[in-house]
Amino acid sequence: MRASLNLNPSKLRFTLATDLDGTFLGGTDEERKQLYRFLEDNKDLIGLIFVTGRDIPFVKNLIDTKEVPKPDLIIGDVGTTVVETNAYEPLKEIQDWIDSLWSGEEKARELMQAHPHLKEQEIYGGKRVSYFYSEEDKARAAARDAIAAGYDAIFSANLYFDILPKGVKKGPTLLKLIELIGLNSDTVLTAGDTLNDLSLFETGLKSVAVGNSEPLLRDELDRLENVYLAKGHGAAGIEESIHHFNLF
Repeated sequence: MRASLNLNPSKLRFTLATDLDGTFLGGTDEERKQLYRFLEDNKDLIGLIFVTGRDIPFVKNLIDTKEVPKPDLIIGDVGTTVVETNAYEPLKEIQDWIDSLWSGEEKARELMQAHPHLKEQEIYGGKRVSYFYSEEDKARAAARDAIAAGYDAIFSANLYFDILPKGVKKGPTLLKLIELIGLNSDTVLTAGDTLNDLSLFETGLKSVAVGNSEPLLRDELDRLENVYLAKGHGAAGIEESIHHFNLF
């Protein structure tokens, strides 16, 4: 692990590990401002990790333009890239683990040639190949082929389809990170709103599905007792869950 982390796990009251689109970036302007102000006012006591499908340059731009508080760490590219936010350097131990499980872009693209309904996204970050889809049954057939060939596959927002390294998603990568930097898992709160956040909730960590979560995600949550279903949308749902779990 690189020595440039600002995070001091022994001093933290809790750590928020949150998706961006629809979650941390969701809600009204005032709701976002209220949550962001709370995090900034207590930044020595609250850890912040962005866990997103977005690539690192996109997230860095959000931070540089001060649209969001600066997180301590970013898990980007649907769990396949992990960086600290001083120099935006990768955490080598986790990145090596991800790289070791990746069977390659070329093989994945060759597999998906049998599924011409998929349209590849122009995404350049992380160990993944990403597509748009419009027909769920055909996309699930493509996912079965990817999994049989040694990859993982996830869906979100009835639109996005990602092929990932086997066993690598947002949740497993977050657990690796928690172990590496010595966070207390009992005080980590995950937050999300789409199906690609399901692996966060399957970690068993305290979790919140914000009020605007997509129906496909909500359909999966009855079996998960660690997940709080918030009424508030986006940032308001996160703040609601902090009170629900009595984290601060």
